[in-house]
Amino acid sequence: MTEQTNTPELRFPEYKNEWDLKKIGNLANIVRGASPRPIKDSKWFDDNSEVGWLRISDVTQQNGKIKFLQQHLSTEGQKKTRVLHESHLLLSIAASVGKPVINYVKTGVHDGFLIFMKPKFNLYFMFNWLENFQLKWNKYGQPGSQVNLNSDLVRSQDIYIPHLYEEQEKIGNFFNKLDRQIELEEQKLEKLEEQKKGYMQKIFSQELRFKDEEDNVYPDWIRTKLINIVTPLKGQDDNITNLPILTISASRGWLNQKERFSQVIAGNSLKKYTQVKKNDLSYNKGNSKVAKYGIVFRLKNEALVPNVYKSFRPNENIDSIFIEKYFHNKTLDKQLRTRITSTARTDGLLNISDQDFYDIKLYIPILQEQTKIADFLNKLDKLIEKQSSKIILLKHRKKGLLQKMFV
Repeated sequence: MTEQTNTPELRFPEYKNEWDLKKIGNLANIVRGASPRPIKDSKWFDDNSEVGWLRISDVTQQNGKIKFLQQHLSTEGQKKTRVLHESHLLLSIAASVGKPVINYVKTGVHDGFLIFMKPKFNLYFMFNWLENFQLKWNKYGQPGSQVNLNSDLVRSQDIYIPHLYEEQEKIGNFFNKLDRQIELEEQKLEKLEEQKKGYMQKIFSQELRFKDEEDNVYPDWIRTKLINIVTPLKGQDDNITNLPILTISASRGWLNQKERFSQVIAGNSLKKYTQVKKNDLSYNKGNSKVAKYGIVFRLKNEALVPNVYKSFRPNENIDSIFIEKYFHNKTLDKQLRTRITSTARTDGLLNISDQDFYDIKLYIPILQEQTKIADFLNKLDKLIEKQSSKIILLKHRKKGLLQKMFV
């Protein structure tokens, strides 16, 4: 580590010069984008145009590297904005404040962005410097309020920058390659998730069937009510106090209450909780973007869960993982939709009675085929989990390098 305060902790060994202290405004001509008004007027847009329309939603979806745009500007719309025909560095000053952007396509720029015109820096170096600096823009906002970022604040911001352009370029290219690696791994994850979705659709529609050890197809699936293959659960032993208290997140599965809410919200009374064991299942009738009609998760260990969940134990000839995946496939959403008596209540829960829920009809194969299906889908889940972990590690590595390779 160097003792100099104007050089980074980690740098390429061939460079020894101290970095220069500059104002960002001295490194580019910073101008604001412009938007046609009223913004939703159809005359500003033309699907056949080559000039796109950059919005905040595009930035979040593509993580700042804009390679395609859904909306395109008409000739009239282009007259009301700033059109970029080549790649430029931009900075979001509205939603996702401080998020850097590089456009790789022709685009008009919304007035929620600043554009760095005639830059005297390497685009990828500055993109990553801004990404590393993003949270620090919060110093310009009041606690709990939206940061009001504008061109004057950005122009006046100090920055340490390599004196030699080639060092900037080398740093920028290094992070560009790392970003590309992350992007490729994310594409692999997306492909795995699509493969799983396709397999589940084919499995639960019975288009794809499994065979026994003698290569014979298993017997036909039998249609039955959920109540015929599970036992509803409610309540618990009042003396049990040492079990974890869990809650369901539609996107993350089972979470400890303390992890999700930063505290145990059950209080001293556990009367409103149900004791569940490993491989029991619970239906959370909460409405969410991930699960519009609620979601089912299997318990991996004994715990206490809220009574508002419909918790149930599969019969001996039923595989709990099979039932969990059945619900995850959304096959039963149509039935749930017709049985829910109204939209979400004020507490965010859906109105569905125990009888309506347990009267849902499913097609069930024999236990041996259930188990094969569960094992197959579990293997896919483990591949997805492994790939997700790989991406998390790469992003963590990048974060650490950003902190060490910039001042």
